[in-house]
Amino acid sequence: MEESVLVIKAEKYLKEISNDDISLDDIDEFENFKNLYFKLDDRLETLKQLKKDMEVQGYSTPFTSLNKYGNKSIGEVSLEEVSENSRHNQMFRNKANAKKNILDRVKSAIDSHQIAIGHLEQFGYLKCNSCYKKYSISEYKQLKGKCRCKSESFSFKISRENTYRIGIIPYLPLSGNYRVLMAELSKYGRNAFKKVINALKQERTGHVKTISPLFRYKDKNNRWLRKRVTFDSEFVENYEEELRKTYGKNVRIEKLEFHRTRPAIIDDKHARTALALGYVRYGEKIIDSIRDDIFKRQLTDFKRINNYDLIIHKYNNYTPNFIDEFDVSEIENWRENKIKEEFRKLKYLDRYDELNRSLKRDLKTRETIERTIFENVAPALISWDIFRYYLTTSVSNRRIMTGPFPYIRVELDRQQRKVFQIAYSGVIDILNQFSDIRILDVDEKDLILYEKFKFEKLMQNSRIKVNHPALGAAHLHLNSGIDLETISNAFYVNESKIKKEIKNIDNIKNPKSDKSKRFLELIKK
Repeated sequence: MEESVLVIKAEKYLKEISNDDISLDDIDEFENFKNLYFKLDDRLETLKQLKKDMEVQGYSTPFTSLNKYGNKSIGEVSLEEVSENSRHNQMFRNKANAKKNILDRVKSAIDSHQIAIGHLEQFGYLKCNSCYKKYSISEYKQLKGKCRCKSESFSFKISRENTYRIGIIPYLPLSGNYRVLMAELSKYGRNAFKKVINALKQERTGHVKTISPLFRYKDKNNRWLRKRVTFDSEFVENYEEELRKTYGKNVRIEKLEFHRTRPAIIDDKHARTALALGYVRYGEKIIDSIRDDIFKRQLTDFKRINNYDLIIHKYNNYTPNFIDEFDVSEIENWRENKIKEEFRKLKYLDRYDELNRSLKRDLKTRETIERTIFENVAPALISWDIFRYYLTTSVSNRRIMTGPFPYIRVELDRQQRKVFQIAYSGVIDILNQFSDIRILDVDEKDLILYEKFKFEKLMQNSRIKVNHPALGAAHLHLNSGIDLETISNAFYVNESKIKKEIKNIDNIKNPKSDKSKRFLELIKK
C-alpha cells in the first residue's frame, strides 16, 4: 500500500471512530454489553493492523529519509537549485510529520481501546446454563457463543468484586484525539490531568539493565588493545569473570558504565495519557452534576455568584461596534466600566467601588473548593481504583492479563508506593455525600500495599487456593482498622469469605503446628 494511501486510510478510520458516540445506557443488559465489547474489540484488531502496516513502511522513523536532502552540493549552486532543494526538503518534512502524527494517533487509539476492553472484561462474565462453567466475554467471543458442552444458553453476571470504572469509556481518546481533548479541559481539569499524569509516571528506583566495561586486553600478537562490550543485568556480579573467559587473564578494566532503567507505574506514554483523560473527563462530568449542590451548601449567596459569572461572561465576550477592534486597551476599558455599572445596579460593590466583603468571601470559597475538591476528584478515583486492583488481584493475574490498566507494574517498590500516601479525605467525603460513588477513606494505603506484596512473596510457591478479592479485603481489614461490614460492602465480598482469608493469612504468617512450619520453610526456599 502506498504511503499517502495508508495515511488517508488511517485518518478516515479514526474519523469514523470519533463520529461514533459510545453509549453506556443499559450496559448491564447482555446484548448492549456484548455489542459494545465486540465493536471495541473489532476496532482494536483493525488499529493493530494499521500500526503494523505503518511500522513496516518506516513510520516509526519517518525523518531518516530526510538525511539525503539538504544543502550538501559541492561547488557553485544556483539560486534556483537552492530554492528547489529547499522546496523538496520541506515537502518531505511535511510528509514525515504526517506519518509521525498519524502513527502517534493510532498508538493512542490502540491503548484507549485496550483500556476500555479491560474495564469491560472486569465488568461482567457469562455462565453456561447447562454446565455452569464461567467464561469471560473474550472467551465467549472466541468460542463464538457456544459452550464447550455445546450449549448456547448463557446467563450474564456482573462481577461486582472486580475493579473497573466503565464510566470512563466514553471519555477515552478512542480516536487518538488526545491533543484535542486535552485542549478542551476546564481549568481545574487541566490541573487534575497534570496530577494524574505525575502519579502514573511515578518511577521505581532504577535497577541495572546493562553494564558496559571499557577495558584493555592482549591479542594473539601480544599487543594491548582497547575495547568496550555490553553485558545484560544477569552478569552484573560476574562481569570480570566473563571478560577473562573471552579475552584472557590479562584484562585491565579502565571504566565501568551502568545503564539503569526506571520504569513508571504505568510504563507507557499513551496509556498514561488515555487513562488520565478518561478519569479527568469522567470527573468533570461528576462535578457538573454535583457542583450546584456543593456551592449551595458552602456559599452565602449562590444566586449572586451565578449573576456575577453571567455579567463577567457577557461583557468579556462582547466587542462594541463603535470601537476599533484593534484598539485593545479601549475595548478593555469599556468592558471594565460596563461590568462595574452592572455590579453597582446589583449592589455588588461597596462605596469604594470594590467588591463587597460577602461576595469576595464567596469567590474565595469557590476558588478553594475548585482547588482542593474539583482538581482532586480524578486523582482520588484513579488512586482508589489502582489501590483496589493491586489488593484484589494475584501476581499471575497482573502479569498475564492486560486488565483495566495496561502496562501496569506487577508490583510497586517504595518509591512508586509514595503516590498512595496522598489522602483525599475531603474529596471522598464529597463524593460519598453528593454522588452514587462509594470510596473508602483509607490511611497509609502505601503500607497496606507493602503488606500485600510481602504476603504474595511469602505464598508464591504454595498451592493454597485463595479468593483474591476476599484476600485483598482481609489485608485491608487487618492493616487499616476499618470494620469488616464496611469493607464487605465496599468490595462486594461476603464477610464469611473475608474471615476465611484472614485465617489463611494468619496460618501462613504464624504457623501453629510443626508440619505447617516445615511447609512454610519449604515454600520460602
